[in-house]
Amino acid sequence: MKKFRPVWTALLVILGLVALAGGYLHHRTIAVLQPAGEIGTKERNLIIACLLLSTIVVVPVFILLFTIAWRYREGNTRATYTPDQDGSRALETVWWLIPAALLVVISTITWRSSYALDPYKQIDTDRPTLHIQVVAMDWKWLFIYPHENIARVNAVDVPVGTPVEFDITSDTVMTSFWAPALGGQMYAMPGMSTHLNLVADKAGDYSGVAANISGKGFADMKFTVHALPPEAYGDWLRAMHHVPQHLTTAEYNKLTKPGVITQPTEAKHGYSSVQPYLYDTIMMKYMTPDVTSVNQTSQQKLIVPTHTGDSS
Repeated sequence: MKKFRPVWTALLVILGLVALAGGYLHHRTIAVLQPAGEIGTKERNLIIACLLLSTIVVVPVFILLFTIAWRYREGNTRATYTPDQDGSRALETVWWLIPAALLVVISTITWRSSYALDPYKQIDTDRPTLHIQVVAMDWKWLFIYPHENIARVNAVDVPVGTPVEFDITSDTVMTSFWAPALGGQMYAMPGMSTHLNLVADKAGDYSGVAANISGKGFADMKFTVHALPPEAYGDWLRAMHHVPQHLTTAEYNKLTKPGVITQPTEAKHGYSSVQPYLYDTIMMKYMTPDVTSVNQTSQQKLIVPTHTGDSS
């Protein structure tokens, strides 16, 4: 029994670490593993599938590592000396063929899912798509509803079950837009417009973050996705049209000043109207700054194409 004591000790340590990790994570929410939308669910399933396939290689490798280290240690004089196994075709075939086959499977899954989960691909549904424009700033998020002519800061409301297409740009350095419970992230870059299609299948509030460092305040550059039942979403839209603030050019220029908004409210950080073509103006000013700068247009109505095309 004594000769197996190190083995049992190692197993107890491993089980103890697993128990501690399980206890720590039991009452905590991991948004990526607890999705609330179709895209997030597919991405979660993809992560789990690749993880399980990887364990087919990883687990045996670690078992063999400790087994060989223990069996062929210097103090074990009873270990069988088998130099003839060096270069064995049978063994070489096993430990090269199995990983190669798994790589083929994982590569196929990744290739197919890359097309199926293309963030630019619109979600297949009978419901009309809701378009929302997203502008990253230092260090806050502006959400513009172009068809409803309203806007919010650090909060975005969407109806449950309705596909949402986000047009994303930045009025500062490059950062990344990510709502973990709903799906993958997408970069926000000045002078470019990227796109991300998501849908919320459950009502609730879901956290979003800036997933790319953009300065000292980026850790607080957070937003909340409020997924509302269709009736509640309609009530929210009507309420937003009575908010006293208006997102004029002058108001936007104040908003772009570096700062953090930790508790956004509709009364203080909502807008019942938006300067026409504001999103296009913000994006285009980095492409033709002498003509389309937000600071230069003042209160003018800038007319530029609504769709600028994909620049990324």
